Amino acid sequence: MYTLKLKPALKDYLWGGTRLKTEYKMESDLEKVAEAWVLSTHKDGAGIVLNGELKGKTLTEAVTAFGTDCLGENGKKFSYFPILIKLIDAKDNLSVQVHPDDEYALRVEGEYGKTEMWYIVDCEEGATLYYGLKEEITKEQFRAKIADNTITDVLNKVPVKKGDVYFIPSGTIHAIGSGILIAEIQQNSNTTYRVSDYGRLGADGKPRPLHIDKAVDVTSLTPPPVQSNLPKGTLAECEYFNVKLYNTADVKQINVDASSFSALLCLDGEVSFDGITLKKGDCAFVPANRGEITFNGSATIIESRV
Repeated sequence: MYTLKLKPALKDYLWGGTRLKTEYKMESDLEKVAEAWVLSTHKDGAGIVLNGELKGKTLTEAVTAFGTDCLGENGKKFSYFPILIKLIDAKDNLSVQVHPDDEYALRVEGEYGKTEMWYIVDCEEGATLYYGLKEEITKEQFRAKIADNTITDVLNKVPVKKGDVYFIPSGTIHAIGSGILIAEIQQNSNTTYRVSDYGRLGADGKPRPLHIDKAVDVTSLTPPPVQSNLPKGTLAECEYFNVKLYNTADVKQINVDASSFSALLCLDGEVSFDGITLKKGDCAFVPANRGEITFNGSATIIESRV
């Protein structure tokens, strides 16, 4: 087993921008690149290996070739690859949406639910997002607010700045606002229930579908919890992932032991290790039990383990 440098799967949703093409040098014929799935085994967009004997294979195929030991003891507890990592360029507002928990999603959708976290990589001045409810409401009130298009009146609207972190458990209603670039670490799921899409039309000229009944089923009707007292450098931790931020000029080595693989996303700078080089927007999969990794260079890294 060896460290894999990955080529992302790119998505061109209508709210996306061009920063991932222009600033992050992600090659694509797409006019917009809304999302780069920088570490993904999902059927809707798996990453491609760029180095070594598995070059050209999907990350899914590479993990299969390595065997479950590459996931580590924690990773083996999941029925399939546990996380998905994205860069999201929101030039316009995303829909107001919610994701189900595991029990509901596995029963209804046949895949995991979606707990996620956001790291604000960059944003325009005055950018905002919606994060949970302001106060507790009933299902009847929630459904009525959706019906009369006033749902945002009861949502917690938050001004954002570079470096902010939001932990979003499944069931938390949310919406990324325009002018925000986000690194998202999430469960390996693509199940989203739209509550409101501001009346926009999709590429086919029709309104994008909403999922009101399912959203009412799964939305938490109380304000979201806030993670606190996390260790220094830790952005989020839960049963699905542990996410850290550091600069390789300060953290010159890490140990990838038998407990979990490591996913390394470069936010800026340049760093070489284990036979590969990461630049802005690049991501690598380091198999569990790889041992000591020594960094050469200076880069800001988001590291995710399970």
